[in-house]
Amino acid sequence: MEQYEYKVERYIVKKAENAMNQLAKQGWRVIAVSPDIAAGCGVIVTYERKVR
Repeated sequence: MEQYEYKVERYIVKKAENAMNQLAKQGWRVIAVSPDIAAGCGVIVTYERKVR
């Protein structure tokens, strides 16, 4: 059975792309992006990757 781990990060929109690309190099895959209403101009990104 495959196992996954998850990570949730908050970003300012302008920094999100670079952060997502860096985590992708570590095997993380974006599974959800939501606006961060509390911050007003941010996003919340949920990642997953297979546990090795």
